Amino acid sequence: MEQVIPNRLATLGHPQRLALFRLLTRRYPDRVPATELAQALGLRPNTLSTYIGALMQVGLVSQKRQGTSLRYAIDIEAARDTIGYLLNDCCRGRPEICLPLISSDGHAPMTEDKFNVLFICTGNSARSIFAESILRDLAGDRFNAYSAGTRPQSELNPFAVEVLKQKGHDVAHLRSKHISEFQAADAPAFDFVFTVCNQAANEECPTWPGQPITAHWGLPDPVKVEGSDAEKSLAFQQAYGTLRNRMLGFTSLPIASLDRISLQKALDDAGQTNQRGTPA
Repeated sequence: MEQVIPNRLATLGHPQRLALFRLLTRRYPDRVPATELAQALGLRPNTLSTYIGALMQVGLVSQKRQGTSLRYAIDIEAARDTIGYLLNDCCRGRPEICLPLISSDGHAPMTEDKFNVLFICTGNSARSIFAESILRDLAGDRFNAYSAGTRPQSELNPFAVEVLKQKGHDVAHLRSKHISEFQAADAPAFDFVFTVCNQAANEECPTWPGQPITAHWGLPDPVKVEGSDAEKSLAFQQAYGTLRNRMLGFTSLPIASLDRISLQKALDDAGQTNQRGTPA
């Protein structure tokens, strides 16, 4: 470990390798194809390959073949070891310095009567709107649900609105909102922040005050489905079903009694299931 950590830190000293590492951290536990990584970071394939190779060589990134493509994920244990190495002496000798960065007992400060939850996607016209509506109607007595987009559409997708109406949700007050609305001084302090599309997760999102629990619940964009109206409607129904299943699992968690690590793992696992409740 004596030389491994300096090698990792030296590798992360390159701005674009660091950007790649940060992107894979945001996408954890997803395994992301190289084409998506290159597109998100604006890199040529051969340049990306070089950066991935360097991160793999020091053990920060792992590679796995899925079907015909290679996919990449952060090695979360290696990342923890590396960050822990930087903070360990500080936290043993001067724990008050590290309290803003690491919870000393591993427990999430989940003591409020109602938790504030934000769902983020790019357009805020379908998936994040679904998530907001589902959570509000499933457990509005325990959760305040919000949604926003990094590049919101001017209006909600009509197929999404129709699905919500069919499911009995009130759509009267729903609208697309920019993420900046939730960065103002009077914005809610969030306990949970979810990204529900890969593109939003790939972007540099703001650092939320108060260290909310974050998770990536990416799923295919129904807006991009082509074909007949029936085929498009089916895609929106499937997206709604996936999010509802995940929300049922989320609302059933004993949040107040789970430590932060266990809660994070439960939410990461939930993001890996499809609309039938099986691994994606």
